[in-house]
Amino acid sequence: MPRSPKAQRPWLRHYAKDLLAQLEFPKITLPEMLAQTAKRFPRRTALIYFGARISYAQLFEHVNRCAAGLQALGLRQGDRVALMMPNCPQFVIAWFGALRAGAIVTATSSMYTHREAAHQWHDAGVTTLIVDDKLYPTVQGACAEVLEIRNIILTSLRDYRPKNFAALDRALRSQRIPRLGALSALGASRSLLRWPALLQIARAPRRVAQKPAAIACLQYTGGTTGTSKGAMLTHANLVTNAYQTRPWLSHGRKADVVVAALPLFHIYAMTCVMIISVMAGGTVVILPRFELQPALNIIRRHHPTVFHGVPTMYVAFNNAPRVRSYGFESLRVCMSGGAPLPVDVQQKFERLSGGRLIEGYGLTEASPVTHINPTDGLNKVGSIGLPIPATDARIMDLETGTREVPIGQTGELAIRGPQVMKGYWHHPKETAKVLHRGWLYTGDIARMDEDGYFYIVDRKKDMIIAGGYNIYPREVEEVLFEHPLINEAIVIGLPDQYRGETVKAFVVLKEQAAVTEQEIIDYCRQRMAAYKVPREVEFRGSLPKSGVGKYLRRELRNSEIARQEEPGAFGDSPSPPPGGRGLG
Repeated sequence: MPRSPKAQRPWLRHYAKDLLAQLEFPKITLPEMLAQTAKRFPRRTALIYFGARISYAQLFEHVNRCAAGLQALGLRQGDRVALMMPNCPQFVIAWFGALRAGAIVTATSSMYTHREAAHQWHDAGVTTLIVDDKLYPTVQGACAEVLEIRNIILTSLRDYRPKNFAALDRALRSQRIPRLGALSALGASRSLLRWPALLQIARAPRRVAQKPAAIACLQYTGGTTGTSKGAMLTHANLVTNAYQTRPWLSHGRKADVVVAALPLFHIYAMTCVMIISVMAGGTVVILPRFELQPALNIIRRHHPTVFHGVPTMYVAFNNAPRVRSYGFESLRVCMSGGAPLPVDVQQKFERLSGGRLIEGYGLTEASPVTHINPTDGLNKVGSIGLPIPATDARIMDLETGTREVPIGQTGELAIRGPQVMKGYWHHPKETAKVLHRGWLYTGDIARMDEDGYFYIVDRKKDMIIAGGYNIYPREVEEVLFEHPLINEAIVIGLPDQYRGETVKAFVVLKEQAAVTEQEIIDYCRQRMAAYKVPREVEFRGSLPKSGVGKYLRRELRNSEIARQEEPGAFGDSPSPPPGGRGLG
């Protein structure tokens, strides 16, 4: 006899009364979602940036002008636009503006080197860049390798400071038409434009016919293999995930004030901070990057109700002097993702703030949210929570991936829902490895208890999570193998109480080669984002391999962890266990 829905999905009985197991999701695009909010709340503050307040009416106007300017530069429907900047109003405007113009957005880490940026832009076929002018040297290096790029728009973190924003607003009302300039250093076929000039080209964009099923963004991730690929997230994926997640956090409350301390180029902040706030008519207080004192000042001044962060941010709050004096009581709920949340960090923060700190889970391929602990109700320590509405989850056997295991047993976490990606951009074979009959196989080893709460116990893949950032060993190893004195290299992640995990490299040098640990670290720092750089390098005469010559990475990691746990080896304080990806 078939099981009842609640027997199949025990988590349903733990949903709040006002939280439906299935929701009706609007069939709209992301620009349409913004237009609806701007129409409902034109005077409500959408963004706060260093004292400048931008209403939804102003945000919508700037988005339209951005879209019109891009179209005037020759942007066609389906073209790819890359954004590379720290958190600022321009990121939000350019993200929605590119979509309004009919483009596909790919957000690029502002910490990337030109090598990393070039890989992403070439793979995505980017034709237009919108970047922070301080990152222009990186752009120059990348553009030498990515010939498809036709337009470069430079912006500055100063452009939306209060005085400059007021001047820009006056200039837009005057409707001056700028002259487009060519960037001779990169070739006459490429146009270079400043952000304020882009917004002055035209007021309204041409209408572009878009469907919710169309690709909205290519969000790059290592996925299963560690080779960076663009997850194709549609308008429907992202809109749906916002509608799935927001009621879970709000339970019908009024729109929230949210701090954008996480980088908006990361899928966690993109959905949970930017998209959900725009959908609900909330206010986003923007920090260019997380720094403890500015974050504390924002909490004291703007009384946010929701804070999204990674464990390292909460560690910083816990250790801040006089933290209670900053008014943490305004925070109704705080979310942690991106890395496993240590129990002591969670408990100490809740004691200090009086608020609720809950852990969630997700991955880029799912837009990203799939699980959250309830904000009102049972919050199980160490759990990633319950599947969010309209999301199904199973634990599948590790041998074949075709059999659902009993409650309490471990296996690979598989997810099905409307937020799951369309696939990997131009990687059908890799797509086929993770999408099976509508189910996304996450690569994380998990278990479900009798109440439907899920727990990540290990990772099937070799991905490292350091400070909330995903690091794929293959990326780091490829750089190490390019070093002229290195013969072999393996990179692993080791438990770290502050960052969650930290990167360690094991290298075998070529015969008679001599190089120091610091020289290898400096070599890596010049070629990759800082968070990927090994913190420790160990020289060895050989590396462990299987009978067929495959590096035994897990064996090396286990032996290192065992060595660290020896009494007196590195102190007696325990490190947090390995966990899942968190939100992204």
